Amino acid sequence: MADTVLLIHGAWLTPSAWDRFRQRYEAAGVTVAAPAWPCLDGPVEVLRASPDPRLARLGLGQIVDHHAALIEAMAEPPILIGHSFGGLIVQMLLNRGLGAAGVAIDPAAPFGVPASPLAIWTSLPVFTAWNGWNRVLRMSLRGFATGFAQTLPEAEKPYAWQKFIVPAPGRIFFQALLGIGSRIRWANPDRAPLLLIAGEKDRTVPAAMVRTNFRKQRRAPSRTEFREFPGRSHWLCNESGWEEVADAALDWARAHRRSG
Repeated sequence: MADTVLLIHGAWLTPSAWDRFRQRYEAAGVTVAAPAWPCLDGPVEVLRASPDPRLARLGLGQIVDHHAALIEAMAEPPILIGHSFGGLIVQMLLNRGLGAAGVAIDPAAPFGVPASPLAIWTSLPVFTAWNGWNRVLRMSLRGFATGFAQTLPEAEKPYAWQKFIVPAPGRIFFQALLGIGSRIRWANPDRAPLLLIAGEKDRTVPAAMVRTNFRKQRRAPSRTEFREFPGRSHWLCNESGWEEVADAALDWARAHRRSG
């Protein structure tokens, strides 16, 4: 079976955040798709300077439907790998019976996985933003440096923030918190195998939340596994040692994917 991987980025990011993974996988002979979310298909500098006004109303369901349509147009079910909100989207797509296998890296939590105090504190600027439900929100350099990528060397943080971080739709954070479109059928018999990956030092989606997510997903009859990478932040797909994360995700999915 030919390998096809669909990489799903998270909030505050674009497909450029997957460049390292994509290049590594393609060098290994894997066909890779890394689509943008709706309203986020463009250069980072343009998205930062002039975000699409429609982004303010973008909802979680639209993002999931967008990726579902791409999967359904593929000749074979792909391996799904997502980071952060992309990890939540992976779980929601698997919940629809899509994908040959899924890997959720530091995934935003489906409804029913309580947010930890650390996650709440890290995300406080989002939930206290005036009219955040209807706005395009921005992540500050300080927020990136302390809550998203705090394990990066200090000298690298401003460059990474400028290179990768873009505005995000505030609506999706509230939807995830309130369970609007983020519910999972934990014991779903149609769900493909799933690996959940956590970063030990993650402050955005702490490892404890990913473990809780894992315990709930284990109710499904298909294989469900958990792996934690020591010393890694929420930025583990782009910080030192990202190759280990990339290889672990692909190797596991290749070994456990379902056929057909």
